[in-house]
Amino acid sequence: MAVLAAEDKINLQPGGQFSALGSLTIGGVIAGAIRLVLVIAAIVFFFILVIGGIRWIASGGDKAQTEGARNQITAALVGLVIVFAAWAIVQLINTFFGINIFELTLPSAT
Repeated sequence: MAVLAAEDKINLQPGGQFSALGSLTIGGVIAGAIRLVLVIAAIVFFFILVIGGIRWIASGGDKAQTEGARNQITAALVGLVIVFAAWAIVQLINTFFGINIFELTLPSAT
């Protein structure tokens, strides 16, 4: 059975343009996913709000279309409030307990 000498060790660290991936952790991935979900949700609800406004303008006074547009705008505003409330709750947790979910660090077993 062959034994590798110290100079024959295999380097598994990414190199070149991927060298930043060497410091990637599970906590960092989770924190990035949380930030990404919040940003995408805010953008989606904003566009739903804009589309509802366009539908209201284009309704031409038709009561059913105006009501549908109003319901869409209300739903989009509720969605935006929920997204920003989630962000505010995360900030409050960080302020009062010192746990920053946006920069999640998991304890190690060492």
